[in-house]
Amino acid sequence: MAIFKAFGGSISGAFADLWKEIITAGPFHEHTAVAPGALKHVNNERGVNENGSEGIITNGSHIYVPENTAAFIFSESGIENVIIEPGGYEYRNGEESVLAGDGIGSLFKQIGDRFTFGGQPVENKYVSFINLREIRGIKFGTHAPVAYHDKFYGTDLEIRSRGTMSLKVTDPVRFVRNFVPANTTTYSFDQPGAREQILSEFVQSFIVAINSLSNEYRITQLPAQANSIAEQIRNDQANAGMWEQRFGFRVVGVGIESIEFTEQSRLLVQQYASTKMNIAAYEGISQQAGNIAAQQHIARGIEQHGLGEGGGMLFGMNLAQAMDPLTAAAAGRQPTVAAGATVTTDLPTQEPDPRMSIEQQIDAVKKLKELLDIGVLTQQEFDAKKKDILGL
Repeated sequence: MAIFKAFGGSISGAFADLWKEIITAGPFHEHTAVAPGALKHVNNERGVNENGSEGIITNGSHIYVPENTAAFIFSESGIENVIIEPGGYEYRNGEESVLAGDGIGSLFKQIGDRFTFGGQPVENKYVSFINLREIRGIKFGTHAPVAYHDKFYGTDLEIRSRGTMSLKVTDPVRFVRNFVPANTTTYSFDQPGAREQILSEFVQSFIVAINSLSNEYRITQLPAQANSIAEQIRNDQANAGMWEQRFGFRVVGVGIESIEFTEQSRLLVQQYASTKMNIAAYEGISQQAGNIAAQQHIARGIEQHGLGEGGGMLFGMNLAQAMDPLTAAAAGRQPTVAAGATVTTDLPTQEPDPRMSIEQQIDAVKKLKELLDIGVLTQQEFDAKKKDILGL
């Protein structure tokens, strides 16, 4: 059997007048990868009206391959030709294809019409078209919990995720030979067999991809890393990362709709956050405030050894100035502590408030807000912790 290329591009001019009936691509629905050829009629205004969609071709049939599609001709014996360039072609029976070996269309030799009648093959010949556009909106979800080692929490947490991916056929020959079932005129990524295999292998690569990012990103930051996740999936040395070599299509993009903790992991994170926030309320206190707390402890010891309440307080404050040059400079004295030193009465009489700085308070509240957004803290818990940090 032979395929002859008549013209490239769209049907126009003389070819529109000569090719009154053509077989071309039928409609591609949302996730359709293969659609049967449709017999259409070209009118005088160069428009195309659909007459049928059986995809059966005979000797002399005219086939038009639109842009972003490929076509393949097959019978019960197998695949005869794959056409990967857009344009108009004529199917002729009993002649060697002028495209054979030229690299633009006929990539398979005739498998064999062993029984013929009147010069015509006894089995039907069909043409179907492959969608080469990006096929978007294929939903995925991790039905079973997925382990994610979050460096922030320092442990493995279980999460569930859902989103969408987009696929694109990049090698129509490999796609038809290795993925599309035999003698199939129409095929969709939504069909149970295709969907089951795609989702199973995709989730495995998805787990590898998100865990490869665990050294850099917390769980709450993963939805913003969709492009990095798609790249990691394509680079996986198994499962979805090998689709292009095995089946002729690849993952183009990944959109993450949500990432959620399992209930058990949520409780673990909530306990961790509660402890962390209690500690954070006292972390980051300035060195000066820490020194003053130490001096107050020393002062209480001095009081207990007979210097009295006033002496203990003054000694502690004088010692604080000695340990902190900035405090001493502000008071107009050298930071010294010596036996028998005179305690002046112009020292401050009010202790500094040993709370976090404004920047530290804001940082702690931001961390609280992240935990509120992912559902670890309730609004009531968030409000209570915020008041505690801000001293309201």
